[in-house]
Amino acid sequence: MSGGDGLVGIVLVSHSARVAESVAELARGLAGGGALAPVAPAGGTPDGGLGTSAELITAAASEVDGGAGVAVLVDLGSAVLTVKALLAEGDELPVGARLVDAPFVEGAVAAVVTASAGGDLDAVATAAAEAYGYRKE
Repeated sequence: MSGGDGLVGIVLVSHSARVAESVAELARGLAGGGALAPVAPAGGTPDGGLGTSAELITAAASEVDGGAGVAVLVDLGSAVLTVKALLAEGDELPVGARLVDAPFVEGAVAAVVTASAGGDLDAVATAAAEAYGYRKE
């Protein structure tokens, strides 16, 4: 799926390809009908193992980049470090790519819903971060 339509792209980075793909599927499904923001999973290592891959993250970000920015959500510690390293390089991720501090599943859903509604990168990041406040009791 190529980025476009001026919507913020979403990259979901997990240590597991299956987790990243499943969360992407869930977020797309819960975002409803109509135009969906581009979402790409970047999970695991290129050989299918557990871990994170700068190569897979970079490819996913390029895939969803439509010029409106790219929100990158991550699951655990080394995924954060890998994305931060890519951002520090300055030329590995698209201009406007941002690491978003948000819970992985709830944040992904909020990000995709907000981006699909035409929210800009700040709105997408805020919506995803606000998912920390979702109460489950």
